[in-house]
Amino acid sequence: MTMMSPSSTRHTGGIIGLYVAALESFNSLPLSLAQLVSRLAVAHVFWQSSQSKLASWPVTIQLFTLEYQLPVIDPGVAAVLATTAEVTGSILIFLGLFSRPAAIMLLCVISTIQLLVYPQNWPDHLLWTAPLLLILTRGAGAVSLDNLAARLFPRGR
Repeated sequence: MTMMSPSSTRHTGGIIGLYVAALESFNSLPLSLAQLVSRLAVAHVFWQSSQSKLASWPVTIQLFTLEYQLPVIDPGVAAVLATTAEVTGSILIFLGLFSRPAAIMLLCVISTIQLLVYPQNWPDHLLWTAPLLLILTRGAGAVSLDNLAARLFPRGR
């Protein structure tokens, strides 16, 4: 069985033709637009989370001690690591600088939350994971410092 894309089935008129033409028009949208919007969305989520932790450090330590209860690691150390990952990751993702390592770091944060803290919140975790996977697999896009660095410092072959 072969899969047919909308462009492989030519309909010249009618509603189906309009539908196919509308679908084909989305092909002209640049991938960089999706990458930029993904970066902004996921950076916002983790920036907000980090700022709520920094707003009241005693409450953050209490949350890590009483609610999150990560195994093996001291709650104070876990709070510092999580907050640092969220601040650093959100800034790097926002700028599109070292975006793939930043995406890996934030995916590790999400994995920890999913597996050890709030497994019932998997729909939210998927919403955060999707843009990070786009960034990890396709990069930060044309509107990024990663792209600027690649242009300024091309790899020698």
